Amino acid sequence: QVQLVESGGGLAQPGGSLRLSCAASGFSFSTYAMSWARQAPGKGLEWVSTIFSDGSDTYYADSVKGRFTISRDNAKNTLSLQMNSLNPEDTALYYCARYQYQGLQEAYDYWGQGTQVTVSS
Repeated sequence: QVQLVESGGGLAQPGGSLRLSCAASGFSFSTYAMSWARQAPGKGLEWVSTIFSDGSDTYYADSVKGRFTISRDNAKNTLSLQMNSLNPEDTALYYCARYQYQGLQEAYDYWGQGTQVTVSS
């Protein structure tokens, strides 16, 4: 069974850093693109970043571009999100998700349980 388990969330100060991890199992991790998304309390789900299956290409939402870095270790079936220069607007529940695309269509078919990130003074 496909499983995605996020970890690494916690409390950070404004301007600080956190590194999130997502452990994947139950599928051929190295053949799938992967994404991070987040949801703040009372807000809609926001896409954050996507990485190609082999890590050769990455994409970021404008809100995190230049501050966050997505990466993966296919030998360890692990997805990561390095978050720098954090601000209170980054406070949210962060999810990793398996990503698939075909033509102009895209979908996220499996999700982790999420890990909480709180940025506060």
